[in-house]
Formats: sequence, C-alpha cells, structure tokens
Amino acid sequence: MSETINKPYVLKAAEIIYFKISEFKKINPNISLDDAIEKFIETDDYEKLSSGEFHNQWLVELKKNNYIDNETNQKIPNETIRLLEIQRDMMIKELIKIPKLYDSKSSQLIELSKKASNFLWRMCESYELWCKESNQDNLIILNISN
Repeated sequence: MSETINKPYVLKAAEIIYFKISEFKKINPNISLDDAIEKFIETDDYEKLSSGEFHNQWLVELKKNNYIDNETNQKIPNETIRLLEIQRDMMIKELIKIPKLYDSKSSQLIELSKKASNFLWRMCESYELWCKESNQDNLIILNISN
C-alpha cells in the first residue's frame, strides 16, 4: 500500500522558492546556486514573498474555506495558522525589497542582498531536509543539504 505523505504547511513557501531556483539551474546548469538565488530575487514570486502578499492571499483563501484544507478536507489547526503568520512576518523581515534599478550597489544594499540570499538558501536547505526525512529523495534537485 502506497503511503501519502502530507507536507507541512510551513514548507509551502520553501517548496516554491526551491523549485523556482531549481528552474534557473535547469535553464542554465553552469550558473552557481548563488547566482540562481540572485535571479530568484529579481522575480515577482520573490516580491510576493518579501511583501507578505503570498501569505496574505493564502490566509485569506484558507479563511474563506473555514480553514479546511482543499486536498485533505481536514481543518487546519489554529497553531498552524499562527505559524504561517509568523513565517510571513519573518519573510517580510528577512527578504527585503531590493530596488530593481539602481546606479551602483552600496555596501548596505550588498549586505541586505546577502541577508536575503542566506535566508533563501536556508529555506531551500530545510525543504531538502524534509525530503530526506520523508524519503522523497526524488524531489531533491539542488543538493544543498549534502
């Protein structure tokens, strides 16, 4: 009998980040992981995560559905909703808005960009660790956690 593995809700954002960065690596296998992360920072997905819009839209949809998960038809516990709110707030803090156009990179801008890159790296790493723990090695593409 095949066992269905339920992914923790807090991994949804990490999974999106992971697969978007993986797409950059697939398109150009010669770029470094750091460069793929930098490319992700320039996307609308990054903008939605860094502004809180991603989580806000998701939480609104969950509330409309009385916090019932569409896939499992299970009620999402209040503690999980609170964790998603904390995750949103953390992302807003860690994933700063980096101006798309600027004349030169100031040391402050480089520092903020590095902070965001490190956070994205950790999100990808946590996704891979979950894949390993849940025996879903087939989902590991970037091999960050090795």
